[in-house]
Amino acid sequence: MITQHISDTVSESIIHTIGNTPLVQLNRIFKQKKFNLFGKLEAANPGGSIKDRTSLFILQQALADGRIKKGDTVIESSSGNMAVGLAQACLYYGLKLIVVVDPKLNSHTEKILKTYGVQIEKVIKPKDDGGFLAARLERVQYLLMSIPNSFWSNQYGNQNNPLTHHKTMTEMMDSLDGKLDYLFVATSTCGTLMGCADYIYENNLDTKIIAVDAVGSVLFGGPPLKRLIPGHGAGVPSQFLDTNKIHDYIYVDDVDCARGCWSLLENESILCGGSSGGMISAVKKYSKHIEEGSNCALFLCDRGERYLDTIYNKEWLLQKLPESRNAFTPLGGWQVA
Repeated sequence: MITQHISDTVSESIIHTIGNTPLVQLNRIFKQKKFNLFGKLEAANPGGSIKDRTSLFILQQALADGRIKKGDTVIESSSGNMAVGLAQACLYYGLKLIVVVDPKLNSHTEKILKTYGVQIEKVIKPKDDGGFLAARLERVQYLLMSIPNSFWSNQYGNQNNPLTHHKTMTEMMDSLDGKLDYLFVATSTCGTLMGCADYIYENNLDTKIIAVDAVGSVLFGGPPLKRLIPGHGAGVPSQFLDTNKIHDYIYVDDVDCARGCWSLLENESILCGGSSGGMISAVKKYSKHIEEGSNCALFLCDRGERYLDTIYNKEWLLQKLPESRNAFTPLGGWQVA
C-alpha cells in the first residue's frame, strides 16, 4: 500500500465535504435595514441542501451502533432534499435506499434520485387526517414490515436529526464571534429548528430563534391547507418541537416564498429554493421587531435549480399563483413565451 501526504485542504472523500458551509453577508436585499443579515449557504453542500448534514449524521450513527450494515436497505419519506442527501450517503456506504414521495416531488429531484439508483415509491392519495405526509409515513411502515434488513432513518423522530445541528450552530457562532441576536429557521420536521434551539438553550446564549412556518402547516396550531411549495411546513405535528425554546414564529405563504426567492436572486445573485425565499420574506415581515445593529442569520437551505419548473418559471407562477403578478416582478418582467 502506497502512503502519501495529503494537504489539509484536500478532502478525504465526498462526505468529508459536507458541512463547514460559508456564511454570506446579505448586504443588498434590504436597502433600508438597520441590522446585519447573514445567510448560511447550505446549498454549498455536495448534495445541494442542509439535509446532507442530517442524512450523513443519522447514517453514521446507525452504522456505528450496528443498526445497519453494508447491503441493508434504508427507507425514508421525503419531499426531496432528505432523499437526495440519503442517496449520496447510501451510495457511498453501500446501502440500498427506498424513498417514499408524493406528487409534489419535482421532476428535477426525481431525475437525481433515479441517477443515484434510488427506488422511488410514490403515494398519490393524501390521508384525510395528515395529508400526503401521513400517507407517506403509512407506506414507510408497510415497507419496513415487508423488506428484510430494512432501517427507517426517520427524520421525523430520530434524535440524531436535531443533534446534527449542534455542529451547524457551532460553525455559525464561530463565524460571528459568538454574537448572533436573531436566527430565522424554516420548519418541517423541526429537526434543524430544535437542534439550533437546544444548542442556544444548553449554551445559555441570548440568541432569539424565530420559527418560519408555512401557511397551511399544522405545526403551530394552524389549520391544514393546500401548499404548493415543498420543503417547509408539515401536515402532522412535529415530534421535536418545543415551543418553550422558540422566541417567536411567523407564517409565510407560497407567494412569500416565491417573492423572497426572486428578491434573493435579483439582489444577491443567489439562486435558492422555496424555504430560503420564505425566510427572506419572514425577515422583512419581522424587521420592525429587530433592534438596530443586531446580527441576524437564516439558512439558505437548498439550491434553486430544483425549482426551475416552479418558483423560477413565470408561466407556472401565473397559472398556480396568479396573485404573484401583483406581489412582485421577476427578473425580466412577466413576459412569457
